[in-house]
Amino acid sequence: MVVSMTGFGRGEAVQDNIHAVVEIRSVNNRFLEVVSRLPRSLSGYELELKEFVRQRVSRGRVNVAVTLKSPEPGCLGIKLDLETARLYLQLLQKLRDSLQLEDSIKLEHILGFSEVFTSEESDDLAEKSWACVKIALEKAFEEFLQMKKDEGISLANDIIARINKLNRYVDEIEEISKEHVKKEFSLLKQRVEEILTTSPVDAERLRLEIAILADRLDVTEECVRVRSHTRLFTELMASPQLVGRRLNFLLQEMNREANTMGAKSNNADISHRVVFMKEEIEKIREQVQNIE
Repeated sequence: MVVSMTGFGRGEAVQDNIHAVVEIRSVNNRFLEVVSRLPRSLSGYELELKEFVRQRVSRGRVNVAVTLKSPEPGCLGIKLDLETARLYLQLLQKLRDSLQLEDSIKLEHILGFSEVFTSEESDDLAEKSWACVKIALEKAFEEFLQMKKDEGISLANDIIARINKLNRYVDEIEEISKEHVKKEFSLLKQRVEEILTTSPVDAERLRLEIAILADRLDVTEECVRVRSHTRLFTELMASPQLVGRRLNFLLQEMNREANTMGAKSNNADISHRVVFMKEEIEKIREQVQNIE
C-alpha cells in the first residue's frame, strides 16, 4: 500500500468548557520522529501522545501542536497574580524616576514578566483537558491519515506510469541487443577467417572464443532481472503493507542492472536507452522517498 509521508490534519473539540485544537504535520524522514508541543499543564501526557502517534505512523517527522482555549481562564488553570503585577509596576515606576525618563509605563511592559500569570497544577483539571485533547487528536488524525492516503494514490499513479515506461525501454534494449550480438558475432567471425588464411590457428578453439566474446555483449539476463524487479515492485505497491524501504532497495537493484547493461554494450542505441532508464529510476526514487 502506498501511503505518503507528507500530511496535515486539524481537529477541534469542546468539552467541560475547554476548547482543544490539535494540528498534525508530517514531512519525509528515514525513521519516525515525533515532535510535540503541549501546554505546560499537559506536559505529563507527552509520552502518551507520542505513543499514540507511533501506533499509527511508521516513518516520517511528525509534528503535533496542541492548543487549549476557554472563555474562563480558571478552566485552563491560569490565574492572574495581582500582587506580583503591582510589585512590577512599582519597580518600573522607580526605575523610570531614577533614570528621569518621561515615558509612561504601559500594560505591555508589565505583561513582559511571565510571573504575572501563574498556572494552577491540578490533576483533575489536567485529566479534563487531556480528555478533550484526545477527542480533537482523533479527529485530526483521521484527516491527517486520509490526506496521506490520497497523496499516496497520486504517487502510485505516477510511479506505475514510470515503471511501465521503464519496461518499454527494457523491451527495446533486448530487441536491439539480439540484432547487435548477431552483427558483432558475424564481424568477429569475418575477421578471424581473414586471420586464419595467414596464420595456422586452432579453428574450433577460436570459434569458441568468438562465441564467448559475443555472449558477453548479450544483456538478456539483465533485462530478465529488471523485469523481475519491476514486477515485484508493482506487487509490493498493491500489497496492504507499508513498503517504502523495500521499494527503495528494488530501485537500487534496477539501477545496478542498468549500469551493467551500459557497461556490456558498445551500441549507441542501447546506451541511449540505458540513460533514459536511469533517468526514470531516479525520478521514481525521488517519489519513493515520500512513501511511508
